Amino acid sequence: MELREKIEEELEKNPALEVLADYSVVSLDDAERTISNNLTKEEDVYFGNTSDSGYISREAETASEEKQKFLEGVISHPESLQEHLLWQLRLESMAEEKRKICEILVQNLDSDGFIIEPLALLLADEDDKLIEEAVKLIQELDPPGTCTIDYRESLLVQVRLLSDAPPGIEEALMHLDLLEKEKFSEAAKLMSCTEDHIKIIFDKIKELSPFPGRGFSRLETRYVVPDIQVIKKEGEYLIILNEEEIPVLGINPFFIKVSGDAKVKPLKPLNADKPVRDFARENIKEARWFINAINQRNHTLLRVTRAVVEFQRSFFANGPKYLAPLTLKDIADELGLHKATISRTANGKYIQTEWGIFEIKHFFSNSISGTGSGGSGYSKEGVKENIREIIESELSKQEAGHLSDMAIVDLLEKRGIKLARRTVAKYRSELGLGSSFIR
Repeated sequence: MELREKIEEELEKNPALEVLADYSVVSLDDAERTISNNLTKEEDVYFGNTSDSGYISREAETASEEKQKFLEGVISHPESLQEHLLWQLRLESMAEEKRKICEILVQNLDSDGFIIEPLALLLADEDDKLIEEAVKLIQELDPPGTCTIDYRESLLVQVRLLSDAPPGIEEALMHLDLLEKEKFSEAAKLMSCTEDHIKIIFDKIKELSPFPGRGFSRLETRYVVPDIQVIKKEGEYLIILNEEEIPVLGINPFFIKVSGDAKVKPLKPLNADKPVRDFARENIKEARWFINAINQRNHTLLRVTRAVVEFQRSFFANGPKYLAPLTLKDIADELGLHKATISRTANGKYIQTEWGIFEIKHFFSNSISGTGSGGSGYSKEGVKENIREIIESELSKQEAGHLSDMAIVDLLEKRGIKLARRTVAKYRSELGLGSSFIR
């Protein structure tokens, strides 16, 4: 929904951008034919089992009932900046003392993502080295650049995290006032480089967010349309990108002709004044960047989903209680991407599965504490689903109140899950389920 709003905003702003097709406004029969034809695209990949992971099929059929489920939405609770950062911290392995400091730091951020109270006062009794490590960790989470003093420090942090930062970009941050006024020649003299290089640096800086927390200040309720559908067919998993809600974009042919770059018949360049050509070229450049950005978004979303499906095969085959431990680092290492990229991709994106609609973030969960140093093979969310199943089974048999938390501990142990009674009580409370007395 947000992506569609962004596209509409860009269409209003850029006259060179146009809609080639919009399947969200065609008839259901036409839309189904279009989707059926599009199922031969690269996005539609079957995953075989681990012994035959190279198996790929481009044959797929989607029934209208499955298609209807895909388009069904649920109410989405907007996530705050603090909630988003704390979710990522829960997936990080660290000592409790450091985790406590991280949580205090996150709660000390304003709506822009900047520090409110000075750390010297806020954490006066804590170890300076741990504070420094905690601050660095939070600054590298998604969105990058939070837990900083102001927008300048935030931009500096973001620049240092870039893998393709042009030389001199850190120094350029000291001359933001000149760059904002597009005084490139003056900045070039101060930095002893060419004006073209300054423009490259400025374009890169414009991609950053000086106020990283502002994207989480939404308060209104949003409706969710799943971005991805995962269908089980003949024992394999078919991943389908929902392209119905996203218009197909292209470049207006008239702008191509005016720009003088028309090379494809029957387009012929028009004789236009230089300011007009420059205007057309600039808008074409922005339009192409925007189209490429959407394509990249879809490509990354598909890659992340494919990796999640591989890691969470038990969930997709058997249901929510079989959710395995999975961290952002697992997917990041698998795909060769940064953890912040995975977090950004997972945030606010939804998958339609046989078991319901889930945010991609749902599939990331730390393992519960185990008896060994490596922890348990059960994720926290998976264990909570086991507890839910036990209590719902109890209620269906009209044996309300018969299972105490200790009794649930014993039943979980028979399933190979060892938990303390207080942990069961905590998980039960998080599920919104009352004690045995209340039940």
